[in-house]
Amino acid sequence: MAELSAATQSPSVSSSSSGAEPSAPGSGSPGSCPAQGAKSCGSSCAVHDLIFWRDVKKTGFVFGTTLVVLLSLAAFSVISVVSYLILALLVVTISFRVYKSVIQAVQKSEEGHPFKAYLDVDITLSSEAFHSYLNAALAHINKALKLVVRLFLVEDLVDSLKLAVFMWLMTYVGAVFNGITLLILAELLVFSVPIVYEKYKTQIDHYVGIARDQTKSIVEKIQAKLPGIAKKKAE
Repeated sequence: MAELSAATQSPSVSSSSSGAEPSAPGSGSPGSCPAQGAKSCGSSCAVHDLIFWRDVKKTGFVFGTTLVVLLSLAAFSVISVVSYLILALLVVTISFRVYKSVIQAVQKSEEGHPFKAYLDVDITLSSEAFHSYLNAALAHINKALKLVVRLFLVEDLVDSLKLAVFMWLMTYVGAVFNGITLLILAELLVFSVPIVYEKYKTQIDHYVGIARDQTKSIVEKIQAKLPGIAKKKAE
């Protein structure tokens, strides 16, 4: 009888223990990396942590450097900016190399080249890595080509009209801003919007849901009035 009682109790114990299993890595908070533990998503997690300011020093350095470069491109030509950046980097490395050589000569030490640790780093790109990057790029290119063909050959009339309206609005944006200015605005948005959304997610989702519902109702009304769309949906 004791064995029978233990056997009847074991399923409930196993079910309760299985219910206490930890959740999947991807089911975290909105601010957490959506692909933690996945080898193929290491770079995406790094970008995610960067734009969410997980490491303030690292994000500040990347944000400040790219912003200075874009502001320089807005004031000077690309050739001038690239030349000045290379000159600045060479001044720093050459000065440090000469400084370490003088220190070694005075102290009569044999520390060797100050950048030896970086010179010994293997930065060659293997054929496997090259082909993996190439295959990933080809997948995105093929997807983009299919989307372009679908939009320009009007597979879906509503989607093509959306593209036309968007391009029409972009003509006004292009009349006010140039490419560099748009890149500067894009960087400011990339490094500010995610962290703001993380802090005020509930309020933003509420208003976005209202706007999405209104947009959906307007699109449905337009589709109902367009010839051929209603008939296609009915079929």
